Amino acid sequence: MTRTDIRRAAWQTQSLLLNYPDAALLTSLPLLERATAALPLAVGAPLRPLLSHLASTPQVRLASEYVDTFDHRKRFSPYLTYFSHGDTRARGMALLRLKQLYRGAGWQLDDGELPDHLAVVLEFAATEPERGLRVLTDYRAGVEVMRSALRESGSPWAGVLDSVSATLPALRGSDSDAVARLIAAGPPGEEVGTEPFAPPAHMPRPIGDRR
Repeated sequence: MTRTDIRRAAWQTQSLLLNYPDAALLTSLPLLERATAALPLAVGAPLRPLLSHLASTPQVRLASEYVDTFDHRKRFSPYLTYFSHGDTRARGMALLRLKQLYRGAGWQLDDGELPDHLAVVLEFAATEPERGLRVLTDYRAGVEVMRSALRESGSPWAGVLDSVSATLPALRGSDSDAVARLIAAGPPGEEVGTEPFAPPAHMPRPIGDRR
C-alpha cells in the first residue's frame, strides 16, 4: 500500500469509529477490525482499544458514553472550527468555506450536518485525500487539543485521535506552540449568530451514502 492508500483506509476507518454507536456501526465491527489489522502499527494499534470497548459494552451504555463525551463537554467537541474560532461569526465563515469545498468535490451534506465534524472531514479525506489532508492540516491544532483532552479523561475514543495524528505530518515548533496556546487559553469568546452544534441524530452516515 502507498502512503496515500494507507491514509485513505485509516481515515475511512477512523470516520466510522467517530460515528454515533448505533446498530449499524456495531454490526460493522468485524469489517473495521480487519481494516485496522491491515494498517501500519502506529496507525492501527491505537484503534484496537475502542474496537474492543465497542464489542464488549452494551449499546445503551455506549450511546450514553458517546453523548456525555461529545455533546456535553466542549473541550471534546468534534467540530474542528470551534477550536480555532469558538462560537464567533468567524466560525460561520469557516463552515461556509468547508461547505463550498465539499460542494466542489461533488458532496452534498444534509441540512442538519455541519461540515467541520471530524468524522465528516475524515470521510471527505478518505475520498479526496489531497484536499482532505489540507483540511486536517489546517485544523491540526483542534485535532491535537481534542486528542489531549480525550487522553486526559481516559476516554475510549482517545485512540481514534491518536490514530488520526499518526497519519498527519509531524508537528513543527510553531504548530506545537499553537496547540499549547489553545489548551491554555481555550477557544475565542462566544458571539451571537453562529450555527449550533448538531445533535446525535445528525451524525454522519456511513461512507458511501453521500454522493
